[in-house]
Amino acid sequence: MLGPVLKLSSLFLRTLREDPADAEVASHKLLVRAGYIRRAAPGIYTWLPLGLRVLRNVEQIVREEMNRAGAQEVLFPALLPSDPYEETGRWSEYGPTLFKLKDRKEADMLLAPTHEEMFTLLVKDLYSSYKDLPLVLYQIQTKYRDEARPRAGVIRGREFVMKDAYSFDIDDAGLESSYSLMRDAYQRVFDRLGLPYAICSAVSGAMGGSRSEEFLFPCEVGEDTFVRSPGGYAANAEAVTTPALPELDYSNEPEPLVLPTPDAPTIDTLVDVANDLHPRQGRPWQAADTLKNVVVVVTQPDGERELLIIGVPGDRDVDLKRVEANLAPAEVEMATAEDLEEFPELVPGYIGPQVIGPQSSRRRAEAGAAQAMPREETSGARVADGETSASGARAGDAGTAHPALRYLLDPHVARGSSWITGANAANKHVFHLVYGRDFEADGFLEAVEVRAGDEAPDGSGPLEIARGIEIGHIFQLGRKYADALDLTVLDQNGKSRVVTMGSYGIGVSRLLAALAEANHDEKGLIWPKSVAPATVHVIATGKDDAVFDAAATITGALDDAGVEVLFDDRRRVSAGVKFADYELIGVPYAIVVGRGLKDGVVEIRDRRAGTAREVPVGEAAEHFVEVVQEGE
Repeated sequence: MLGPVLKLSSLFLRTLREDPADAEVASHKLLVRAGYIRRAAPGIYTWLPLGLRVLRNVEQIVREEMNRAGAQEVLFPALLPSDPYEETGRWSEYGPTLFKLKDRKEADMLLAPTHEEMFTLLVKDLYSSYKDLPLVLYQIQTKYRDEARPRAGVIRGREFVMKDAYSFDIDDAGLESSYSLMRDAYQRVFDRLGLPYAICSAVSGAMGGSRSEEFLFPCEVGEDTFVRSPGGYAANAEAVTTPALPELDYSNEPEPLVLPTPDAPTIDTLVDVANDLHPRQGRPWQAADTLKNVVVVVTQPDGERELLIIGVPGDRDVDLKRVEANLAPAEVEMATAEDLEEFPELVPGYIGPQVIGPQSSRRRAEAGAAQAMPREETSGARVADGETSASGARAGDAGTAHPALRYLLDPHVARGSSWITGANAANKHVFHLVYGRDFEADGFLEAVEVRAGDEAPDGSGPLEIARGIEIGHIFQLGRKYADALDLTVLDQNGKSRVVTMGSYGIGVSRLLAALAEANHDEKGLIWPKSVAPATVHVIATGKDDAVFDAAATITGALDDAGVEVLFDDRRRVSAGVKFADYELIGVPYAIVVGRGLKDGVVEIRDRRAGTAREVPVGEAAEHFVEVVQEGE
C-alpha cells in the first residue's frame, strides 16, 4: 500500500545550488545537493527522507531476488562479542579496520564488518543433519569498517548497508550449485537495476576460500582496476596472473661484470649512464633490461613486521594493491630509510640480489655452510679493471644480527634472463647477471602493475584496463569457518562431516551511489523508475489557485491509480526554482501544471529523454499511466 503523497511544502528537504566542499565525485555532490544524504562524520552519513526511499527500493530488489533464489532472511546485531572472531583469527587478522570497543565490564566487543562467524554459529546451534542442507541465509544490515581514508561519499564509508548471504552444503558439489544459484541471482539484481556490470575473477584476501568473483560497475571514479580481453577474460587487476614465461638460453651470455654507474640511483638515470659509459652493440640499453629491487615492509595483523625485497623488471612499477592482495591479511607499505638502517648491505638505489634471499650470508649460515664466506658477495661477478667491487659488506657482516631477507621475483622475470642490477655499492651496477645462473629467489609474487596490451592469462587476447566500483562479491569459502567453529552435520552414513560454505555480499548503499554515477547529467540525478523516490514529480507553477487545484486533482488521481507522486505545491517558490529542483532530484517524469491550463492542457516531461508532450488536463493521470507503461 502506498504511503501519503510527498508534498514539497512539508517534506524534510533542502536542496543546494553549490557542490559541497568535500565532494569529489558526481554521486557524492548530487546526493548531498539533492537532499538525499548529509554528512555526520568522515565516512558516515545520515539518510534523509528521499535518500531513504531510494535505499529501501534498492534493498527491496535485492531482497526479492534473494527470496526468489530460495534464501531466507535473518537479522543479526551489529554489536557483537569478540569470542567468535578470536576463534577464527579475524579479531587480529582484520587489523585496524575492525571497530573494537569494550563494554562496562571490560569485555571485548566489535562493530561487525561481516558476519561469517555469526551465521556459522547460528546454523551450528540449530542444524545437525545432512537432511537440513542445502541452506542459504541472508541479511541486510548496517556494517562498520574503520577505513583509513573514507572517500566519495557512500562509495567508501565507515558505516554502510550491506546484504550478506551464506550458503551451507554437505559437499563441494553442493557448494558449486549454491554458488551458481547466487551468481545468477546477482545478475538478476543488477539487470533489474539497469546497472552495467562486469563479472571479474578476484582474490579472496582475508575472506579465504578457493574461488572468488567480483561484480564491478565500470566507472572512471571506481577504486578497483580490472582488465578484460576480447576473448571474454575479466579479472580484478589484483587477481591477474602472469602466463608462465619460457626459460631462456643463457649459454652465450657473458659472465657478470661490475661497472661504474655514477649518480644512477633510478632506472632512468641508470639507463642513461649505461648507454653513455657502457654502450652495447645491436641496440641501446632500455629500462626493460634492468632489474629493480624494491624493499617493502610487510606487517602482519599481530604487528610482526618483515622487510621483503621484490625483484621486478625496471620498466614496470610495483602495484602495492596487488602485492597486498597476494600477501593478505598482511598490510604492505614501502620501506623507509629508517627501515633500511638495520641492513647495511642494502644500498639505496643500488640494491642487487647478490646479498639477499638465498645468496645472503645469513641464509648460507643457516644452511650450515662450513667454509668462510668470501669478502664480498658478488655472485661470482668479476671486477672491471681499476674498479673495486660490489657489496661493501665483509664476510659474515650482513645478516648476522637479523634474519635473512626474503627475496621474491615478479613472474615477468624469466629464468635464464640477463639483467643490469645493483652491485650493492654506491655508484656501481652489475651487468649480465642471470637469474638461475648467478642468483636465485625464494619464490614468486605478482607485484607489477598490469598494462594494457599484456596477454590475458588464458590466451584470449590483449588486456584492456578499466576502472570500476565493486557492487558485489561472491566467495567459495569452503570449510575455513566451519573448521574453526566446528560446524559439522551427520551424513547419510551417520558420520560427522564438516559443512562447506559460500559467502555472497552486495553493497546496498554503494549500489545507490553507483546508480547515481550511472544516471545523472549536468543538471542533476535521473533515477531509474525501479528505485526512484517517486515515479512522477507534479509541478504547480504560477500563483493562480486554479493551477494548484488542478495539480492537486491530478496528484490525487495518480495516487488512486497506485502511482508514487512527489507534489511541488510550494506557493512562494518561482517556476525556475521548481524546475531546477525537479532536474536535481531526478524523479523520472514530471507533470507540469501552469500556463497551458487556460487552454485545458498540462505537460508530461520525461527527465531522461528530455522530451515533453501536452495532454488534456482531465486525462492527465490516464495519459501518464500509459506513458509509464510504454516505457516499461
